Amino acid sequence: MMTVCRRYSRDQKEAEDILQESFIRVFANIGQYRFEGPPEAWIRRIVVHTALKIIRKQRIHFADLDNHSEEAQLISSEALTNLGAEELLRLIAALPDGYRLVFNLHVIEGYDHGEIATLLNIDTATSRSQLLKARRRLQTQIEKLSKIPGKYA
Repeated sequence: MMTVCRRYSRDQKEAEDILQESFIRVFANIGQYRFEGPPEAWIRRIVVHTALKIIRKQRIHFADLDNHSEEAQLISSEALTNLGAEELLRLIAALPDGYRLVFNLHVIEGYDHGEIATLLNIDTATSRSQLLKARRRLQTQIEKLSKIPGKYA
C-alpha cells in the first residue's frame, strides 16, 4: 500500500501520512468489509480514496489543453523495458499534481474519465487533457533517460 501512497504523494513523508490515515480508516471500518474479493482490493480502494481526500484539501489546479483530440505518441518499448520500477515511481511523483492524479487513476487504477471527473470534481475533458499532458511529460522524461550514456541505451 505504500507504493500506492507514493504514486499519489509528492514525497515520502506525505506518502507515510496518507498510509497512516488510510490504515486508521481501514481499522475503523473493518466491520464493513464483506469478504467479496480479496481484502487487498478493499484496502487499496480505501488508500486511493484517502489519498484523494488529502490531496483535494491542497487545492489542486487543473489546466485544460486547447485541443483535446491529440493523442500522445507511444514510448518505445525498449525504453520502458529498461526502466526500473523505482525510476518510474520517481518520474510519476515528479509530475504536476493534476497530471499525477489523473495518470494514476486512469492508467494504474483503471478508472474511466467520467469516474475521475466525479472523484476530482472536474470536467471529463479536463481529465483527458491532464492524462495527455502526463503521458507527454513522462514520454519526454523517459526519452531523456534513454539518451543518457550508460542509462538504458
